[in-house]
Amino acid sequence: MAAPLTGVLRQSGSLFALALDVFRALPKRPFQVKEFIQQAWFIASVTILPTALVSIPFGAVIALQLGTLTRQLGAQSYTGAASVLAVLREASPIVTALLIAGAGGSAICADLGSRKIREEIDAMEVLGISPIQRLVVPRVLASMLVALLLNGLVSVVGVVGGYVFNVIVQGGTPGAYIASFTALAQLPDLWTAEIKALVFGAIAAVVAAYKGLNAGGGPKGVGDAVNQSVVITFMLLFVVNFVITAVYFQVVPQKI
Repeated sequence: MAAPLTGVLRQSGSLFALALDVFRALPKRPFQVKEFIQQAWFIASVTILPTALVSIPFGAVIALQLGTLTRQLGAQSYTGAASVLAVLREASPIVTALLIAGAGGSAICADLGSRKIREEIDAMEVLGISPIQRLVVPRVLASMLVALLLNGLVSVVGVVGGYVFNVIVQGGTPGAYIASFTALAQLPDLWTAEIKALVFGAIAAVVAAYKGLNAGGGPKGVGDAVNQSVVITFMLLFVVNFVITAVYFQVVPQKI
């Protein structure tokens, strides 16, 4: 019983140490601009379409559920406000994080894991090149940037999808739906969602990089590392999301 617990604690400590090394290497020069641009473009190319497609049903389900609930409570005029609030605060950062971890993070882990089993990482260390500064830092920053931009995309698509489904499927009033947008939501909600997206993007990239740099056992080991990185990232994302949301409710006064 003690051995598995010791292994989990050791892995957690190593992951945290890598995160510290990454953020300590951020201001170091030279910065790998070309690598950063390539990774940002790649992550965006594999996540934009799936994120947009996933955000439509998310917004639709939220609108349908809240539309039914507000109708039962006799508060149809707040359907738009509640839908926008749910999409902005929770749905958009979570959808962004899941797609970044599932598509972008798995690609990062597979790339670094392949380099590891081909001994490219060891060769870089022998030559005095830091793999963290050369490979990990550009990927972490690229993941954070794409997550920030995707969060805005998900917010827009989710709100539009919720509007369409509420007006067409449930027969809601378009004017009332739009007019109630600012009844509950406020500007700090948007900033909090963007902060969540940045943090989630960093977590996904750091976990993927950690599992990739520690992959072993040939191609099968790389595949196992990719699966583990996605699962670990999902678990961390929900925990961190809870913590940030709890802090937000304590710091930002809510509309009544």
